[in-house]
Amino acid sequence: GPIEKELENIAVRAQKELVLLHKEDAEAPKNTSEWLNVRGWLSSHHHIRCPKRVLKVKSAAKTLELYERLFERPADRMTDFSHLARFLTGTSIGLVLGGGGARGIAHVGMIKAMQEEGIPIDMIGGTSIGSLIGALWAEERDYVRFKQRAREWSMGMTSLWKKIWDLTYPVASMFTGGFFNESIEAVFHDRQIEDLWIPYFCVTTNISNSTMRVHTSGSIWRYIRASMSLSGYLPPLCDPIDGHLLLDGGYVNNLPADVMHSLGAHFVFAVDVGSQDEAGLSNYGDSLSGWWLLWKRWNPWAKPVRVPDMTEIQSRLAYVSCVRQLEVVKNSDYCEYIRPPIDRYATLQFGSYDDIAETGYHHGKTLFSAWSKGGLLDKLFLEAAPPSNEARAHKERNLPKSHMPVMAYFTDLAEQVSKIEKPKNKYYLPTPDSDDEVIDENDEYEDPIHTMEGYEEDDEFACSDGDEDVSEAGEEQAKERRTIPKTIKHRKKGSVYLKQGLKSS
Repeated sequence: GPIEKELENIAVRAQKELVLLHKEDAEAPKNTSEWLNVRGWLSSHHHIRCPKRVLKVKSAAKTLELYERLFERPADRMTDFSHLARFLTGTSIGLVLGGGGARGIAHVGMIKAMQEEGIPIDMIGGTSIGSLIGALWAEERDYVRFKQRAREWSMGMTSLWKKIWDLTYPVASMFTGGFFNESIEAVFHDRQIEDLWIPYFCVTTNISNSTMRVHTSGSIWRYIRASMSLSGYLPPLCDPIDGHLLLDGGYVNNLPADVMHSLGAHFVFAVDVGSQDEAGLSNYGDSLSGWWLLWKRWNPWAKPVRVPDMTEIQSRLAYVSCVRQLEVVKNSDYCEYIRPPIDRYATLQFGSYDDIAETGYHHGKTLFSAWSKGGLLDKLFLEAAPPSNEARAHKERNLPKSHMPVMAYFTDLAEQVSKIEKPKNKYYLPTPDSDDEVIDENDEYEDPIHTMEGYEEDDEFACSDGDEDVSEAGEEQAKERRTIPKTIKHRKKGSVYLKQGLKSS
């Protein structure tokens, strides 16, 4: 529209957000990329499910009356508008889910515990199994359905015959990857990351240029498959964008809380389910004979010797940078590190779905309940509150000019947008004395009647361009409503009325 075109010429360096409104019972978004591709100036986008009252055209007086009643209630932290408010004020809460194979099923129970304790998840991301669980939650947002889909995928991973059928000559990997591809594609189909309800990312290891790659757009199932691809078991996935080879993100960052923080999360909950390397290795001296190790293992009376084999040595080398990054996350002040007691479960023990999920739930419930009783959760939200305008102005007055912030705030952008001349569209602005029905937040949804330039009207609601006098207004009212277009329309209960507006005075 005209206002959006003007945004491209505004020089204010502020975040520019696209907010896409949906009905509360709307299906999952689709084709979001089409909205984004024509708006290169966007910082990010948000899918917001609205209460019915938001999508109605009502008088200003009755809208004010409704919201005065709403403000008497405590705010609901879990709504989409609360998510948006926290994002715009820089107080978002992020959840990062680490990799660890079947142990990652504990993430399912952890999310349930967070929901029961009223902890919102504004952003979500992860590595390996954490990327899959995170995408499921970002797409579904209903715990019952979310848990069911996670369980179906987990049980499908226990099929021995499908794994045998997928075996191949081990040049690049033991398996072709076809079975694993089908299992993930069956969950997400052709969905894109941009279509998820909340901001999401996953991490992969780019072995073409030895870097970490963070994915915030594109095919969900492909990048999850790449983020879960263990070297030696599955072949690298070729990025459909540039053809680079991608492997498990756990090799570079198995718990990417730092990535979440860089994407705008004010506080991060990081759930670690990775394997713990055994520390009690044997001291065998300066040289090691494989025959001696073989004798020690076969001799039932010999003292056990713990020495890593070649596969384990390669694995430990691959995760060196990941271990260092994990220590940084544990010591950060923006992150709460959480590790459920899941060490007894093996990496491929997907058949123990229910037990692992319950373990994660009970650990999270115990932890978050203690925080809630101790007031730590309330303190978290208080600390996340943005500074007032007075505090911000005071801070900037006391800064030397060389340290003044160059990035404008979202409100600065809003101020610029408000100065843009409104396009000459056909719309209706009800007055306080109009006979609209009383607003109720539980009213049935009514489509607002908007006729914007460039959009074709339905014949049923077409406005008349003639001079028929449907209604008249007094001279005083004409002065007050000088901006109303000549012909406007308004939906009443059960019927449609055409009203003759007043020209600008």
